[in-house]
Amino acid sequence: SQWCIGTLQFIEDIVTRIQDETEGVPIRTVKSFMTKIPSVVTGTDIVQWLIKDLSIEDPAEAMHMGSLIAAQGYFFPISDHVLSLKDDGTFYRFQAPYFWPSNCWEPENTDYAIYLCKRTMQNKTRLELADYEAENLARLQRAFSRKWEFIYMQAEAQVKIDRKRDKSERKILDSQERAFWDVHRPVPGCVNTTEMDIRKCRRMKNPHRVKKSVYGLAEEGTQSQSPVQTPSHHCRKGTKEDVEKEVNVPYCAGDESLKEPSQQRVKKWGFSLEEALKDPAGQELFLKFLESEFSSENLRFWLAVQDLKRMPQQEVGQRAQDIWAEFLAEGAPSSINLDSHSYERTSQNLKDPGRYSYEDAQDHIYKLMKSDSYTRFLRSNVYQDLLMARKKVLKRLSSLCRFVYYSAKERGGVM
Repeated sequence: SQWCIGTLQFIEDIVTRIQDETEGVPIRTVKSFMTKIPSVVTGTDIVQWLIKDLSIEDPAEAMHMGSLIAAQGYFFPISDHVLSLKDDGTFYRFQAPYFWPSNCWEPENTDYAIYLCKRTMQNKTRLELADYEAENLARLQRAFSRKWEFIYMQAEAQVKIDRKRDKSERKILDSQERAFWDVHRPVPGCVNTTEMDIRKCRRMKNPHRVKKSVYGLAEEGTQSQSPVQTPSHHCRKGTKEDVEKEVNVPYCAGDESLKEPSQQRVKKWGFSLEEALKDPAGQELFLKFLESEFSSENLRFWLAVQDLKRMPQQEVGQRAQDIWAEFLAEGAPSSINLDSHSYERTSQNLKDPGRYSYEDAQDHIYKLMKSDSYTRFLRSNVYQDLLMARKKVLKRLSSLCRFVYYSAKERGGVM
């Protein structure tokens, strides 16, 4: 954990230096068609600064470092939800220190519900919900139906405060809040470049910490104080367990046993392919299913590309060529089926191989698995049997608990 804390401090030192008024990247307001875009820098600005000030010789290495920093939410593109760095004219904005990972944020789904409600109240095209956000909002509303009035009131109160702000300031704050949720509730299918989550390591440093909610503060194990005063019967804070039973909203869990996944985990694999792949046990089961269908090469290719993105730069070139030889070359032992566009783009990228040379091919294979083999996996015996087995275990435990309770009650051991 000391290494992880040091990593956070190192990153935040870099981000502070990038924003320095004299030695950093010039932050400017850009005029666009009939509007102004305040407080932005370009991706090229950031890459060039990293090369110069950190003495990085390889631009690809500077881009990789920048993407890792972006993945933690320290700066973000203003035009989409994908937290990565591009070496071009894409506009980026720096995150407010309030939202930095060092503040040990652990936002819950009630916080996310408030944020999505706020977005629906602001009639601006740039704040419209994406499809996955609209779906999450509907699920959250069903899950928190009893306390939805309270959530909606909190959102309304915050919107009223926001409307009193200067237009440019409001635009900046809106984008920073959006970027915060892009870290904690990322777009489905986005690559998680933080396999070793340094925020978790920092929290481990102080197990008796104060648990922080985005829209309030709460001691660990107590209810959070809402910024809006409402009747007490509305004020129970939703927990992770409340939501996991009913809502398909990603929640960052700690390491869990691969051998005996809980029924909640097994059930979540049925929500989406993304849920199945990000759980090691789900990934292993899906791979076994594909092997039974003699189509495991698709997932093995996808996983190989995931590993490529995390490899040291000096090993990337050779590994990229190995992946080509195994999956895409003529007569490859594990040949995959790519469309002509993805194949051409990938073969061009391999002339100067990098961590993201297979982005198009990987995206194509992911969509292929999602629309074809994943749907068969959900109907397969291998998944259904495990799902039912976990249900039977829970039923037996429940019956045992009732038996113990009533036996104790008959003996006078339960009041």
